[in-house]
Amino acid sequence: MQLALQIITLIGSVAMLMYGLKVMSESLQKMAGSKLSNVLGTMTTNRFTGVLTGAFITAAVQSSTATSVMTVSFVSAGILSLAQAISVIMGAHIGTTFTAWIMVLGGGSFDLRLIIYTMIVLAVALIYTKKNATLGDFLIGLSLLLLGLTTLKINATEMHLDQMAPVRNFFVATSSWGYGSYFLYLVIGAILTFSVQSSAAIMAITMTLCSSHVLPIDMGIALILGENLGTTITANVVALSASIMARRAALAHFVSNFFGVIWVLCVLRPFVGLICRVWGVEFTPGIPSDVSPDKLNAILATFHTGFNVTNTFLLIWFIPLIEKLVTALLPSKPEQKEKDSQLQFISGGLMSTSELSILQAWKEVHLFAVRAQRMIGMVHDLFYEEDNQQFTKIFSRIEKYEGICDRMEYEIAQYLNQVADGRLSDSSKREVHKMLRIVSELESVGDANYNLSRYIKHKHEGNIAYTDVQDKNVEQMIYLVSGAQTMMVEALERVNINQDEFFEMTNMENEINNYRDELKNQNMQAITDHVYEYSVGVNYMDVILELEKMADYIINVDEALYEHKHDK
Repeated sequence: MQLALQIITLIGSVAMLMYGLKVMSESLQKMAGSKLSNVLGTMTTNRFTGVLTGAFITAAVQSSTATSVMTVSFVSAGILSLAQAISVIMGAHIGTTFTAWIMVLGGGSFDLRLIIYTMIVLAVALIYTKKNATLGDFLIGLSLLLLGLTTLKINATEMHLDQMAPVRNFFVATSSWGYGSYFLYLVIGAILTFSVQSSAAIMAITMTLCSSHVLPIDMGIALILGENLGTTITANVVALSASIMARRAALAHFVSNFFGVIWVLCVLRPFVGLICRVWGVEFTPGIPSDVSPDKLNAILATFHTGFNVTNTFLLIWFIPLIEKLVTALLPSKPEQKEKDSQLQFISGGLMSTSELSILQAWKEVHLFAVRAQRMIGMVHDLFYEEDNQQFTKIFSRIEKYEGICDRMEYEIAQYLNQVADGRLSDSSKREVHKMLRIVSELESVGDANYNLSRYIKHKHEGNIAYTDVQDKNVEQMIYLVSGAQTMMVEALERVNINQDEFFEMTNMENEINNYRDELKNQNMQAITDHVYEYSVGVNYMDVILELEKMADYIINVDEALYEHKHDK
């Protein structure tokens, strides 16, 4: 019974650690999500700043996954080159080592429970008073992380793993095969990391086993190397359904870590011996070190940091070669080229936190607006096209884009619904609601363009001839609506509309409405005066009214965005 309780406590403490790290990461990203996204997009001018950017962001948000997904999405959208993405991912390897040092603190010989429970009291006060709920979430996450580590350490001590014959015999038997043992533990580390989707959890387990004097330090380091490979397997699996550029970025992640594992295995014992000497510990391969747990944990963290820093320093000079290698391994095929129907910013999957996912969704919404904007240019060309073959080609393209708009609305809405299932603040929930409304209106813009093309096709096939005045009126209406759409797209790119801009947009909508009313009256008078036939007037007004409807959808987007920025 006692053993069962200890095993459940062991599993529970690891789960608490994983959840604490997740909550802490989410709260940090809530506090600085947009800033970090901007940093990633601007501070990657060369490979060195890219590495620093990746290290800074990952250390700040405690999630290499968040950094990797942002990087992949920016590569897919063309904001970052593949070479820049590789440098950022290398930096993320360095940033993620900061987590190991947090664990060294949490697993130290001094008792952190007084500090932990004090932080929990402060966190609950912040959350319930709503003075700074996000900071409260961060403190809760940090408290659970440290409490999980503390519980793990205490439970491992009480279990006396070093005195359990089956456990001791297993590690003794599997640690006596020389480099064969290193490969075994490397594979185990990779499989466990891929299975639990948390390198931090495997690091904590490794520290616990080594500090309990049952796992030799070099075998623990082999587990850490496997954990580094396990994280790249996860990234590559996620990227399978993404764009070709995203898959290349994920493959580069694997290649850089795989190369690092190969060279460090060749010099593993001298490398580990050097780090042990730094901490004043005698290293004997395959034999558990009989020193304090604090020193053993510090040795593991030092290796983790030293390995990733050294590997990055070695590989940073070969980023162009890595880029060429992954491009050769994953060549572009005609059917794999970027398609208009493919999402670019959120194709890498859901972010590790919903707040950063919202940032990516806004970029996708802007891209949606850009694609809808292209359609009115096609409609304009279709209106004046007289060649039958070219007319059919343009109409087919508009029809294709209408299908693209339908798919984008569905995919973005589905993504936002996934985001809404995460931990969101009230303001973020309102933001998702506004975004869903905007996406629906943008899809209606696409429908309006398609309806216009159908009216123009009817005019073309029926040989309906407009007067010069009608042609000029349609041209002016398209000009007004295009202007409104351009302002909308620019506002969505900034995710912001100020009061003066909104008034200008409203005035433009009123101008379009007034112009429509004027054209309706002129059309009725022209039909009465037999200037043109009734059928011509009907087709003409169908075009004018559909353009005015499109303007309504555009102003609805503007209103949703304006409300979003001023509800806060």
